Amino acid sequence: MGSGTLTTIAMHKAGRGMALAGLLWLAACTATPTTERQVSLSVPDGSPAAEIQPPAQREHARILASYGGVYDNARLQATIEKTVDRLVAASERPDLKYRVTILNSPAINAFALPNGNLYISRGLVALANDKAELASVLAHEMGHVIGRHAAIREEQARQTAIIGTLVNDVLSDPQTGALALAKSKLTLASFSRAQEFEADGIGVGISARAGFDSFGASRFLTAMQRNADLKTAGSGPTDPRALDFLSSHPATPERVKNALANARQFGGPGTGGERDHAEYLADLDGMIYGEDPSEGFARGRRFQHPKLGFTFTAPPAFSLDNTAQAVLGLKDGGGEAMRLDLVAVPPEQSLADYLKSGWIENVDAASVENFTVNGFTAATASAKGDQWSFRLFAVRFGSEVYRFIFASKTMTAASDRSFRESVSTFRRMSVKESSEIHPLRLKIATVKAGDTPETMARQMATEQPLLRFMVLNGLSAGEKLKPGERVKLVVE
Repeated sequence: MGSGTLTTIAMHKAGRGMALAGLLWLAACTATPTTERQVSLSVPDGSPAAEIQPPAQREHARILASYGGVYDNARLQATIEKTVDRLVAASERPDLKYRVTILNSPAINAFALPNGNLYISRGLVALANDKAELASVLAHEMGHVIGRHAAIREEQARQTAIIGTLVNDVLSDPQTGALALAKSKLTLASFSRAQEFEADGIGVGISARAGFDSFGASRFLTAMQRNADLKTAGSGPTDPRALDFLSSHPATPERVKNALANARQFGGPGTGGERDHAEYLADLDGMIYGEDPSEGFARGRRFQHPKLGFTFTAPPAFSLDNTAQAVLGLKDGGGEAMRLDLVAVPPEQSLADYLKSGWIENVDAASVENFTVNGFTAATASAKGDQWSFRLFAVRFGSEVYRFIFASKTMTAASDRSFRESVSTFRRMSVKESSEIHPLRLKIATVKAGDTPETMARQMATEQPLLRFMVLNGLSAGEKLKPGERVKLVVE
């Protein structure tokens, strides 16, 4: 997909136990192409934001499928398009045309394609606190287009994909394969760092010339880092070398420092430039926050998908991460993980035969057994890898088959039992249950005399309400609220 701003932050979504999630992804992707087709759990609306001709149309459709479709909000769309028009007029290439699509995704992401298609997630829009911060992101993406970064990265990505295919072909030699893939990623990452700094510089200049506060970029980069820190808080240590090595973007502190230096070329903080904080927040009032019903909801250990009509509860001490391709789970402290996805299995093929069909290696044929889960046909089996043991399940739900892959570093009778008990919670949701599930939304509230971050946070329907309130509103520790100012709340 190329030159996404802030893709580093999007990576934090799967940051907890990245190795485990990758392991489960690999396990799910070793299928024989002629016997299986993986299906997404998402139900995107697929409606295009504009008429886009092939081959861009195919890329557009792929992006919508990956990011939950289009977020249809006419007021917000108009605000973003007006901001883009203003930035284009102040850019080095006022002749370029952009088509803006708001993606129905809670991820913090934005990116542009070489043809001028510009995408921004509603998660990013929700994190921004004023039009200057929004403009900084949009101008940054224009910087990528003006610098032809997307086209160059596209070619780089193609080369990486070719190397990745070769790696898959030589998995019998993991050391050689890993080295080849690492080298390709290093080349892409090193090149991208220079692109990001260049796009940051171009973006700050465009935004400032368009009349926006030039410090919007540094504020938003800081907000992104705080959001990422909050998301990964308590997840255990990660290897910063690995994140830096594989990241396609420079470290945020570096970018904040450079963004501040670029902004000071246009004056000091508060010396001019529009922010339009209150007007921007008014456009966010009522906006969906977090996961959308079309993607399902992960609430702690429980996952509910009202559109597909099922629910299940993960094993104890697991936390779930809902993606467009699968539901991923990781046990606190690591050592155990899970993946749930939707696969295409012919009606005439038994689930037991499917588990033995070769999509994952070293299945113990003697372990295969048939059973039922709340009235649904199911089968289970175990498989053994060099370092991981797997408990596999397939459940036929109507015409669909759901696949559970549990992985354990050290499989015990207790852990195997917890995996079975988790699958036993898989059931159909009632119409009443499905109708009562609603997404969280942003509510814009006015601060009254005596209000504090602590009192306002009591209205937040999120985990870590105070920290989330502070991050969402760009507030620093100890900062006081001012009566009459507007703030974002997340409510049921």
